[in-house]
Amino acid sequence: MHAPSSLIDNPTRSATATAHKVAPAYEQIKRYVVDRITDGTWKPGEAIPSETELVKEFGVARMTVSRALRELSAEHVLRRVQGAGTFVASRDVESTVLEVRNIADEIAARGHRHSARVLTLEASSNAQALAALELGDGSVFHSRIVHYEDDEAILYEDRYVNPHVFPGYLEQDFTRETPNHYMMRLAPVQRAEFRIYAQKPDADIRRHLAMNIGEPCLLMWRRTWVGSAVATAVELWHPSSRFHLVGKVST
Repeated sequence: MHAPSSLIDNPTRSATATAHKVAPAYEQIKRYVVDRITDGTWKPGEAIPSETELVKEFGVARMTVSRALRELSAEHVLRRVQGAGTFVASRDVESTVLEVRNIADEIAARGHRHSARVLTLEASSNAQALAALELGDGSVFHSRIVHYEDDEAILYEDRYVNPHVFPGYLEQDFTRETPNHYMMRLAPVQRAEFRIYAQKPDADIRRHLAMNIGEPCLLMWRRTWVGSAVATAVELWHPSSRFHLVGKVST
């Protein structure tokens, strides 16, 4: 893919480009990327120019480009894949009427047994997670958990948690209680934002879910609020062959 012509240096740009110059450089880059996605130049699933290309294109520091891409990733406009690049995020379905449900309860309702394996439970200074939780500098809590239904892996949960809302998160045993149940027990969700994507998992997720190469996942990204604070941001990876989505809409 060839990098787009320079937004800053090209004098033939429209008045929109002039408006971009008034904003901080990272905002110019964010708006430029969004414009290219909106006008169809870059389509869902396609790679965008690399950080190096954007640094040369805009004549700015790498940290400026990195901030722009990081914020767009936190907003799920882009998706960054380590070692592969940055891609336009798919937006197949977006819904705000889905229920926040506990996977263990869903499995029990089907008459089956739930179990879980905790892969990660730690503090993290991940910049994208801090942005998603609308926090500044500092750290957040991070967990990665594989959920099983009668010993078959059906869900890979990658969750970041606001430590100010759930300070005891790292002390929990999530093989006995799911993060969802723990958080709903302490502070029920007051608002939620959902986005759903058809997405190919990376090799690590595919391995933990025992999936075939090329099999897609249904990826649900969700943020929830307790009061005015973003309490958690989570990616829920479901193998497409082992999942169906049921929703209810009231009018």
